[in-house]
Amino acid sequence: MDEQAAAEAALVAGDVAETETKRLLTGQKQEPWDDPRIPWAGKPRRADILCWAGIMLSGIFYYVMLPFRAELLGTHPVLSELLNGSTEAIIAAAAFARVGHGSLVVALLAAIPGLMKFDPLYWWAGRLWGERIIAMLSGKRNRGAKYMGRVDRWGRKFTWPAVLISQFLPIPNAIIYVIAGWAGMRLVTFIILDAIGSLLWAGMLVGLGYELGHRAVVVAQTISHYGLWVSIGLVVVIVIFQVRSQRRMMRVYVEGRAARADAQASADPQASADPQASPDSQASPDAQASPDAQGEAVPEGDQAPT
Repeated sequence: MDEQAAAEAALVAGDVAETETKRLLTGQKQEPWDDPRIPWAGKPRRADILCWAGIMLSGIFYYVMLPFRAELLGTHPVLSELLNGSTEAIIAAAAFARVGHGSLVVALLAAIPGLMKFDPLYWWAGRLWGERIIAMLSGKRNRGAKYMGRVDRWGRKFTWPAVLISQFLPIPNAIIYVIAGWAGMRLVTFIILDAIGSLLWAGMLVGLGYELGHRAVVVAQTISHYGLWVSIGLVVVIVIFQVRSQRRMMRVYVEGRAARADAQASADPQASADPQASPDSQASPDAQASPDAQGEAVPEGDQAPT
């Protein structure tokens, strides 16, 4: 792990440890759903579960489509871009249209739902969880914090051009979408801007595929011929990256638990080291009274003469 990644992991672990220490000192119970790997805090609401389930299903859909991605590229490129909106599928569909197999307009329009189908989920996640989901998606580079700072400086209008050009930016689009939801952009506005941006991106790729023409068709058909091996290679690469990401998250979580245990261990001796009450303070009020006050009052007549 490089120094930057180690520093960010230490910061996350420190935040977890601080939260756990506060819970111990205030006597709060640890809830089973308090996990740094989930974007909400406390008991999940119905909206939290639905949005998180939608995001998980989008990931499952991506993995399910992987074996068919290369196969469809050289045989049914329009179907491929409709299902996954991939760059290579859009280029291949336009190239097939150039050689007379398909329509250029269909190649352009089929890319829009393929590019946008899961985008509103991330907008919703930004509305629900704000900075927590932004930090989770930003990764070790913490690129989301930079855009959040720009929103704070320039206002919500910064999110409009950001959504428009999100397809052209060298960062995951989901970061832009959750920031748009966090900043308060309306859903209708987000969908319109996202559709325009997707149309611009698809138009550029369609123009590229149309220009390549027969050469792109040959490449797409070659990829489809070796589609099984290409798919296996993609799956292996993705699994490796996912395992590394999960290991990093678990390491941060374990470091947070260790810090919590250290805080609890240091808090117990401090509680036992409190000064004990002195015997005089533990004695009853009668025992603290003066000897004259403890004895019975002597009548004046019975007192010995001086």
